[in-house]
Amino acid sequence: MEFRSPTVWLWLLSEALPVAKAVSFLQTPEAGGLALFMGTTRQWTDNRETRSLFYEAYEPMALAEMSHLSDEAQHRWPIRRLCLWHRLGNVPPGEISVLVGVATPHRAEAFEACRFLIDSLKCQVPIWKRETLSDGQTVWVEEGIPEPKPR
Repeated sequence: MEFRSPTVWLWLLSEALPVAKAVSFLQTPEAGGLALFMGTTRQWTDNRETRSLFYEAYEPMALAEMSHLSDEAQHRWPIRRLCLWHRLGNVPPGEISVLVGVATPHRAEAFEACRFLIDSLKCQVPIWKRETLSDGQTVWVEEGIPEPKPR
């Protein structure tokens, strides 16, 4: 699911995030500051080895909330271009699960807007994450509750 305008690109996709396309989209002569954040799946968290993360979302609601965050960021900072992408499905260690990018006239604004967007996305957008550990156990990450084993 995707929304794209000349200045905003919101995207939920089930394949590797095309970073070069994001950078190309964000580049504009109007912006001297371009901040790009990419979150990847860690292999180790607190002595637990992660085999993969699985992301799922109620896509219409997630995209609507991403749009709201985009509007809020554009109201607060002089954003010329903005990318807010999240991968869905299985994401193995080392692969990118989320990409946030902003282009603004100056670097301080780009850093601030990018930080606001990633922090807000993690708290507000209805995307859920299930971790599969090396021992086969699955855990919903936000809850930290193991899934029941099938009988």
